[in-house]
Amino acid sequence: MSREVHVRFCEGAGVRFPRATRLVILCRSGEDSEAALHHMHTWTTRAGLTVHPTKTRIVNLNEPGGFDFLGYHFERDRRNPSRILRWPRDKSQRKLKDTLRARTPRLCGVSLRTIIARLNPTLRGWYEYFRHTNVATVFPQLDGWLRRRLRRILLKRHRRTRHNGLGTAHQRWPNAYFAKLGLFNLTTAHALVFQPAKAVNH
Repeated sequence: MSREVHVRFCEGAGVRFPRATRLVILCRSGEDSEAALHHMHTWTTRAGLTVHPTKTRIVNLNEPGGFDFLGYHFERDRRNPSRILRWPRDKSQRKLKDTLRARTPRLCGVSLRTIIARLNPTLRGWYEYFRHTNVATVFPQLDGWLRRRLRRILLKRHRRTRHNGLGTAHQRWPNAYFAKLGLFNLTTAHALVFQPAKAVNH
């Protein structure tokens, strides 16, 4: 589909609308998308609803930029035009980092195992929503970012400066160290769910 109509609704007084109040209409041409939007305005008016005037727009996926929808970013794969890429939009990733950053201050008086126990519910919940991501670099980048923050906590506790210690922190506390402590790993969770099915011989 070359064009999508991104629609959001405003609920009027006394109007009860289902939770799914946002939708994307897929169209093959600009003319089709304009017609779809017109029909949507007609239908919502009859139903006593209002289409959001600023958050409803027509997007051409053949052009760079894509669109954001329900926390995800959607964009056509330039290398494989038949494939639509989806990943957590920048705002969604920033919000996750802000939450994790608040729970991983460098000066923290609890054990690393306790810190990880506090991080895991947020990581699991965030992953469950964004597990449909199909861009391979997203989860490894976030996992790496979080492990670097945890290593800085450990370096501070071992009285090493960033200049002296960060270069060897990965060797001293490898990824397996955090896995052993139970840190939820976005990359691993995604690989386990979406790994190719193995043939079974009977």
